[in-house]
Amino acid sequence: MGSSDKIRYRIQTATVTEKLIALNVLVFIIFFLVRTIGFLFQVPSDFLMQWFVFPKDPGEFLFKPWTIITYSFLHAGIWHILSNMLILYFAGIYFLNYFSPKRLLNYYFLGVIIGALVYMLSYNLFPAFQGTGRSYLIGASAGVMAVLIGIASHIPNMRVRLLLLGSVKFWWIAVFLVIVDVVQIPMGNAGGHLAHLGGAALGFMYTKQLQKGNDIGKWFENILDWFVSLFKPRDKKAKMKTVYRGQKPKTKPKSSGSIDKDEKQKKVDAILDKISKSGYESLTKAEKDFLFQAGKEE
Repeated sequence: MGSSDKIRYRIQTATVTEKLIALNVLVFIIFFLVRTIGFLFQVPSDFLMQWFVFPKDPGEFLFKPWTIITYSFLHAGIWHILSNMLILYFAGIYFLNYFSPKRLLNYYFLGVIIGALVYMLSYNLFPAFQGTGRSYLIGASAGVMAVLIGIASHIPNMRVRLLLLGSVKFWWIAVFLVIVDVVQIPMGNAGGHLAHLGGAALGFMYTKQLQKGNDIGKWFENILDWFVSLFKPRDKKAKMKTVYRGQKPKTKPKSSGSIDKDEKQKKVDAILDKISKSGYESLTKAEKDFLFQAGKEE
């Protein structure tokens, strides 16, 4: 297998979390290369970023509506993107054990959208921001918080082992990060922290509605499916099937996958029961791999 085949295989087998991280890193590298070239040749380079950052001014947003999504792929520096991607990777591992990849995208992008709207509303509502000059929002934090708080709300009592801290409950991590954002609002980057809280609120609300049987992000999933379908090649000729008179249609034999579906679900339920009683760390490697694969197939 050549290097190109290995890269293609890695892309095809990557989880949706890994693809999001790769896209964020790629955009980060491109924009900082442009900035570096601008610095070396002493030419302005920030004009490109101005077309993708999210503004606080509603009038400017109406002129650039795509920025409500594109801002989330821009980051201010190495630490900014590194912290966001580490949290996304950590939260994504647990998220995909319980929800489908499409639902992770729902949480992520709806968190990004709500975070941007909270940012804009805050800058045009609270007196603390009156007289503020031009201000823009960048970073994936709102989407990352939506995923993290969403899965923490689903499995709040699952214990997670962290470096130096040992075993802690998932909801402790979520509450700590929310408190950090609240406390830092007066210290600087207030709009960014408010956007984080908007994403966190979306994640919490989405999970609570799912537990009631309401998928509040289904409409967004339908939009994504429609958008993806635009790029899928269509067969020019419909396949014709010849049917002879008097011939009975052949029935397809049941696949082994459908036969084993109930057995697989029973195994998943047993593993989830074990997690609720003893925590995720009590699982064997085989059980973790099985649960991970089952989550990807939802």
